[in-house]
Amino acid sequence: MDWLQIAPVILNLVELTRILRVVPMSPRQSSGDRPNHWPLQNAKARFSELVRRARSDGPQHVTVHGRDEVVVISAEAFRRLSGGETGQALIDALQSSPYRDFDIEPVRQAMPVRDVIL
Repeated sequence: MDWLQIAPVILNLVELTRILRVVPMSPRQSSGDRPNHWPLQNAKARFSELVRRARSDGPQHVTVHGRDEVVVISAEAFRRLSGGETGQALIDALQSSPYRDFDIEPVRQAMPVRDVIL
């Protein structure tokens, strides 16, 4: 192929990429107009707003190439979802079990011992 035939195609591609970069997208325009979804670039550029919306509007999804990658939630929602580090939920579940009277003892077999010469 001749350079004169390829040059207009290359110039057209360069123009298209420049046009696409100039048009900014709001978080609501991205990811198929799904509310509370932010492309990664917008999330980075408007992080303060992302955090504010996570506290006021609920979980905010950050997308990469249109796919959900992470979800930003408020600290209070995170604490509620992760539970306490006390393990109280596990204790309560075990105590409310109808099988709590059963002894759960592992069957232990004698392990062979070998002589070690030091």
